[in-house]
Amino acid sequence: MSGENPGIRISKKAFLTSFFVLLGLMIAAGLLTVAIPSGRYDRIEGEFGPEPVPGSYMVVEKPDYPVWRWFTAPVEVLGSEDGLQAIVIIAFIMIVGGAFAVLQAAGVLKAAIGSMARRFASRKYLLLALVSLFFMSIGSFMGIFEEVIPMVPVAIALSVSLGWDVMTGLGMSILATGFGFSAAVANPFSIGTAQRLAGLPLFSGSLFRILVFVVVYALFLFWLYRTARRAERNAPGGAIIEGRVQASDSDAGPGEVSAAPLAAHPGRGAVFFGVSMVVLIAVVMTVSLTGTFAEYSMPIIAVLFLIAGFGSGLAAGLQFKRCLSAFGSGVVSILPGVVLILMAMGVKHIIVSGMVMDSILAAAARTVAGSSGYAAAALVYLFTLIMNFFIGSATAKAFLLMPILVPLADLTGLTRQIVVQAFAFGDGFSNMLYPTNAVLLISLGIAGISWPTWFKRTWPLQVATLIVTMGLLMLAVATGYS
Repeated sequence: MSGENPGIRISKKAFLTSFFVLLGLMIAAGLLTVAIPSGRYDRIEGEFGPEPVPGSYMVVEKPDYPVWRWFTAPVEVLGSEDGLQAIVIIAFIMIVGGAFAVLQAAGVLKAAIGSMARRFASRKYLLLALVSLFFMSIGSFMGIFEEVIPMVPVAIALSVSLGWDVMTGLGMSILATGFGFSAAVANPFSIGTAQRLAGLPLFSGSLFRILVFVVVYALFLFWLYRTARRAERNAPGGAIIEGRVQASDSDAGPGEVSAAPLAAHPGRGAVFFGVSMVVLIAVVMTVSLTGTFAEYSMPIIAVLFLIAGFGSGLAAGLQFKRCLSAFGSGVVSILPGVVLILMAMGVKHIIVSGMVMDSILAAAARTVAGSSGYAAAALVYLFTLIMNFFIGSATAKAFLLMPILVPLADLTGLTRQIVVQAFAFGDGFSNMLYPTNAVLLISLGIAGISWPTWFKRTWPLQVATLIVTMGLLMLAVATGYS
């Protein structure tokens, strides 16, 4: 990075690889709209939003949905029911990218990370365990996920400063949060919503979910420890290139080459930044625990991070005009990520526009209805995994699936608590694997890692997690978890 273009940058290789992967998925989604009959469920306005009516599915005439609209879907998303969500996410990452550009221009990030790395140099594996436990906990107990994006570059920079690589930094931040979101104990967006729709007491059955959290954390920490040790053996310290580090540019920020700070007092800025992060975390936890202004959490975090960025830059002695210039450069550098986000959301838009989403749901419902016991629980888990490819939001998925799955559970002899647990497993872990997840794409873009590289490094963990959680689900069935 030069002094004139600081900030988060999405590498060309990572962008192009993700672009073509998503393009292929858009075409595949389009082909599904041709191959699968169109259909729909009737919907009623439930207590928590529109819900499909079980048994009301009917095949309908295919809509007029030409092939060329498969390729305009990313733009059409902005005018769809997901448009507001897309705009909020895009504005959020632009503000985060701009604020980090200010931090890097002032040398604040370098000073803050350097201080922390020196303090924990002799206890870095303890730090690794504690940081990943923190991120898993906020995902599990508060349902925080997208809000962690501002902390990803910090975790990556800390990882590199301690002699590891970007994969370790991504692991102890966004991957840990995603796994915590899935191994949920009191996640209001997955467990909370699903239990309300299933007619269960809110956050009931938590003892079993605590066991799930402990087992998943142990498995995840084992993988993360091996990843960090591998990084130490292969490339001890330095700049980041496709998940590895090399000897030069050891003070570089995430995905960047080091540049001399333009501010006179970066240490003062680092203090301001540290205090700002404490305030930001406190606000996020308050919003998550109380539910106050929960629907505005991302805009609130964006504003706080904007204040943190400019406040830290000014405290470090950077001129306001230079802060504005750095912020603008940071916003521009994050624009490729906007394209990827819209393409990822376009995959779902194609399926919905072709009216095959409900057809997929109906086919799965028939399969589950023909099963019993262990098979039914496994099918609910696997089907939710499939639907998570198209619908990233846990709440939206719960509104779509639970009204259909709960009556089937009653018929097959499963407790509703088991269905909720199978839903939670299927809802979350794959968020950190599927290229249709916007948060994953943003984080990989920040790190300069392509999705195929990420897949190659994380699929063993995902497979192991699938096996372990499926075993835990079978244990729930065997013990009549309720």
